[in-house]
Amino acid sequence: MNLEPLFDRVVIERAEASEVTKGGIHIPDAAKEKPTRGKVLAVGPGRVADNGETIKPVVAKGDEVLYERYGGTEIEIDDEKFVVVRESEILAICKRKGV
Repeated sequence: MNLEPLFDRVVIERAEASEVTKGGIHIPDAAKEKPTRGKVLAVGPGRVADNGETIKPVVAKGDEVLYERYGGTEIEIDDEKFVVVRESEILAICKRKGV
């Protein structure tokens, strides 16, 4: 993928939705919720403040993040689906495995 987001936009590859609950119940495609977790693939240079300075983003390529459920814009490139969100729609960076 050769996609460079502008300003404070971040390109995220969604984590796969679970097909089975922890209790072993199979979840059909129609009932699956969209994941709100994913891996950052690209980050824009940052947002421009009122005084003209660029505020660099906190997230970086490779970070695993949690983002707002209904935030961002879904895009599809070469049969791969991504989400483009503003940095302000990212809720947290996952620092340890299993968060």
